[in-house]
Amino acid sequence: MSRSTSTHSHSGRAGDGAPTEDLHVTIAQRLRGDGLRYTGSRRKVVEVLAATDRPLTIPEILEQADGLAQSSAYRNLTELIGVGVVHRIVSGDEFSHFELAEDLTSHHHHLVCTRCGRVTDFTVDDELEAALDAALDAAARRQGFEPEHHRLDVGGRCADCR
Repeated sequence: MSRSTSTHSHSGRAGDGAPTEDLHVTIAQRLRGDGLRYTGSRRKVVEVLAATDRPLTIPEILEQADGLAQSSAYRNLTELIGVGVVHRIVSGDEFSHFELAEDLTSHHHHLVCTRCGRVTDFTVDDELEAALDAALDAAARRQGFEPEHHRLDVGGRCADCR
């Protein structure tokens, strides 16, 4: 199973600044390929997601995206998901969480709090990632399934909810 790795780096994944222009160019190309434009509202959503270190809910996106209407956020997220720019994480609470697609950032997994719904990104070292790849690949192939990638979501309780 090939692990998705970023070919487009940006400085926003850890909340330390704006995404690079390469990220915006890539996203604009994906949208154009589906007949869509990279509007100011879509760019605003992307910049908010790029500048954080974890997946966000729509209320959190709206809080950080000055002037973005809720209806615009929903519509733009749906379109960005459709072209593979944004990924939705359903955590079991009343809100979905959204993040930039892994091929635009870096390979990671999620800790999902089953009480408050907060989703936090985490990574593992290369040795453990290789072992996960091998184990998941073997399990999938035993079922006649050809894996392309994996995402691991670990459910439990965050430090605030324990």
